[in-house]
Amino acid sequence: MNLIDEFRDKQSILALKKLIEKEIKNSINIMEICGGHTHSIMKYALPSILPKEINFIHGPGCPVCVMPRNRIDIAIKLASMKDNIFCTLGDLLRVPGSDFSLIDLRAKGADIRALYSPLEILEIAKENPNKNIIFFAIGFETTTPMSALLLEKVIELNLKNVFFHINHITVPAPIEAIMDDENVQINAFLGPSHVSVITGFEIYKPIAAKHKTPIAVSGFEPVDIMESILNIVRQINEGTFEVYNQYKRAVSKKGNIKAQNLVAKYFEPCDFEFRGLGVIKNGGLKLREEFGDFDASKQFDCMVLSKNENKACICGKILRGLAKPYDCKVFAKACTPRNPIGSCMVSSEGACAAYYRYSKVNV
Repeated sequence: MNLIDEFRDKQSILALKKLIEKEIKNSINIMEICGGHTHSIMKYALPSILPKEINFIHGPGCPVCVMPRNRIDIAIKLASMKDNIFCTLGDLLRVPGSDFSLIDLRAKGADIRALYSPLEILEIAKENPNKNIIFFAIGFETTTPMSALLLEKVIELNLKNVFFHINHITVPAPIEAIMDDENVQINAFLGPSHVSVITGFEIYKPIAAKHKTPIAVSGFEPVDIMESILNIVRQINEGTFEVYNQYKRAVSKKGNIKAQNLVAKYFEPCDFEFRGLGVIKNGGLKLREEFGDFDASKQFDCMVLSKNENKACICGKILRGLAKPYDCKVFAKACTPRNPIGSCMVSSEGACAAYYRYSKVNV
């Protein structure tokens, strides 16, 4: 049997469905923080399987989606500079800046590279000693340790042509910002699993206690999500607000201490602007002062004047859980994966991309 077959087993899903239907008493708004959960929820049609009382709200758990236009414009400026090789991860290349995207700039001849692993930069730097290698680092706690490891290797190898523009962000800070909004209507959270492998599930306990909101750290498979929803239903029925670790096969209480220490060695918290959420106190990370020689924001001119977002795009509302993709007038019309207007359609983890791919709304 395939290792994941049991987590996609039809009979298990239907059994959990019956339990949820039997035990649910009130409507529950559940925000899934991670974009991976959004895609699984849509891929396996869980909204159509679950009772109507379960309402999924899509959160800011996609690092590409929450990147503000200002930082996209900074990336484009760095990538356009003479003698720079610009490197990054994920779908960032396709996110529209004020005038064009990184992929448009690459089509014009700029040396822009999408990486599978940050450590690829070590070879790029050695092969191009007369070029500046700019690593535009993005991601939540899942990818931050790799950026820290890369910096450690750069220092060990005495590479002088590698620079970091740090755009790493944290999960707890945007959750707090969302829950502090007076318009919030969230009753529970599906906690991110891959992030929690690094941070541990205990990190969410203060949020659950402060806001009296259950949090279920869930795997990505349909059985994982259904088990997590059942736990949330039971917690709400009992009036408890604990952090439930459904993803025990990978997540522990304390997380990966070695990775956490590596991150703390090179990075420190900073305020960070999230698309749709504004500036969040300690929402991001930056290089510690002693590593300023590697900081692209200090070694290059990163000043930009960004234009306002397209008024037709409601990615900001979607990321705050105040709207769903099909509430957007341009969804699946002017805005498609081939011609994305907003970041939620660009990213493979974006809510709009998930709805477009799996929902019948776009037909």
